Amino acid sequence: MSKTPAGTLYRGREGQWSWVGHRITGVVIFFFLLVHVLDTSLVRVSPEAYNAVIGAYKNPLMGLGEAGLVAAIIFHAFNGIRIILIDFWKKGPKFHRQMLWIVLALWAVTLTVFLIRHLPNVFGGH
Repeated sequence: MSKTPAGTLYRGREGQWSWVGHRITGVVIFFFLLVHVLDTSLVRVSPEAYNAVIGAYKNPLMGLGEAGLVAAIIFHAFNGIRIILIDFWKKGPKFHRQMLWIVLALWAVTLTVFLIRHLPNVFGGH
């Protein structure tokens, strides 16, 4: 007997986790944009305060945060394309699981290339 109540749409499979991941990455990106607008607007109020904030961002912890942000953006973008295909391609719903695995593979490859370039800068590279 299934523990999932009758009539529920999601049952903890790929579609549900993709939906959760898409929502979480969307919220993360939204909050980054909010902070970005606020810290950038400091330049009009006080260039010294702006420089202090930007200087605070130049540490390894923030560099790792940037890597997390890029990971979120990459997943959100590729999964967004997948969602468009599911919605507008007649065979999209049939292939949604396969497309999720393609999204995850593209995400991993793209993120790996980014991290190879980004992490040396974070940890003392040029």
